[in-house]
Amino acid sequence: MFATIYLPNFYLHAAMRHQPELCAKPVALIEEQEKKPVIIQLNDAAEKAGICKGMTPSQALARSFQVVLKVRSRQQEKSIQDILLHYAFTLSPFVEATAPGICTVQFTDHRHLQAKVGRVVEQLTECEISSQAGIAVTPDTSFLAAHLAQPVLHIENVKQFLGPLPIETLARIGAA
Repeated sequence: MFATIYLPNFYLHAAMRHQPELCAKPVALIEEQEKKPVIIQLNDAAEKAGICKGMTPSQALARSFQVVLKVRSRQQEKSIQDILLHYAFTLSPFVEATAPGICTVQFTDHRHLQAKVGRVVEQLTECEISSQAGIAVTPDTSFLAAHLAQPVLHIENVKQFLGPLPIETLARIGAA
């Protein structure tokens, strides 16, 4: 069995972590080190204001003067990734840092998985880190489940889980 722990909007979350007052405001994250900085992640409020990934900061400001533009914080990203891995290793010695804000855990003991993984999600919440997790027989299915979890989704029957999912779900998750 595998569990994937996923931190949605990882880069944006890292940049905003110590500024909870920004959660209600439209916030967009830019990659400052590019030749032409563009928005790489944004929160729901920014999306509702008509801002999209790929826009330049001036385009975002044209959509909403209230948008807060943040720059990636690699130091904060590393800190949050380290915390994520720390808690993942409390579940099993078999942990892979799959991608920024994502780790995959392999279990040899399958007892009480949902409770164990749920406890890690709660511990991350106590550290002011939003997370969700998926548990399944394969790493790919646990990855997909983690993206759809609220906050933990345990998939017992892969065919029943995957069968009714629209193909757009895969495209949306692949773009995340």
